[in-house]
Amino acid sequence: MAVTNVTMEVVQSEYESLRDSFPKFCGCDTCRGDVLVYTLNRLSPHYVSTREGEVITAINLDTDQEKAKLDVVLLEGLRKVAAAPRCGAKPITL
Repeated sequence: MAVTNVTMEVVQSEYESLRDSFPKFCGCDTCRGDVLVYTLNRLSPHYVSTREGEVITAINLDTDQEKAKLDVVLLEGLRKVAAAPRCGAKPITL
């Protein structure tokens, strides 16, 4: 049985959508990873073990309310990482 964390897939997809709005954000693998980890640590995981569960969870995560929560946490992560990037990039304010 394979267990999937649907939240991770949704967070990665939403990060990619928001990333384009911040061209000054470094976005290297380190900064991207830091934003994703920051975000995932502040959201509830949604583990599923069947394709049906994956689809239902993805639909639930696609609601406006859940998207808004995710976007707020992602934006907070982008701001924090941009202010103190571990990759050596120059800190910026978003």
